[in-house]
Amino acid sequence: MTDAIRYEVAFGSYEDALRMVGVRSEPRYAGTAVSGDRIQHFASMVQDGNPAYWDAEFAGQLWGGLVAPPAMLMGWLIPPPWLPDGQKPVPSIAIRVPLPGTTFINASNDVELFPPILEGDRLHVVEEVVSVSAEKRTKVGVGHFVETCDRYYRDDGSLVATNRNTLFRFTPAEAE
Repeated sequence: MTDAIRYEVAFGSYEDALRMVGVRSEPRYAGTAVSGDRIQHFASMVQDGNPAYWDAEFAGQLWGGLVAPPAMLMGWLIPPPWLPDGQKPVPSIAIRVPLPGTTFINASNDVELFPPILEGDRLHVVEEVVSVSAEKRTKVGVGHFVETCDRYYRDDGSLVATNRNTLFRFTPAEAE
């Protein structure tokens, strides 16, 4: 058994983080194509009988193939924590923003979908740091909000979705 691989989190100051506003990542490519099996497994887990997820003939006539549920968007490109070739995972750009704080929570997420993502699509994402807030004190601790905008594309370059996400990176408040 091997040691667990962890994503490397960048640490630094608020001023360091501000220098990343406007920075875009290199495209990150999904390791596999969108899979009908994964679409149906997900739909099964959430008990969603939408025929666009289950009936290839119906979905093919209406959309051009089985449709990926919108809730799967981020899952297609989450870097795997381990690969057999030893390649280290590339963490989300939000984790690479150098800030103090040891913990993250998701504060908000706003997705806009364009044409549906279909079985067989090969996707890639380009991430951008949109903003980093000044230090904020919240009930969970002191930290910074990091807003990113991820743009998801098919291999042909067509934009299929944007995802604006805000993470709160913080040091947990002391237990009272």
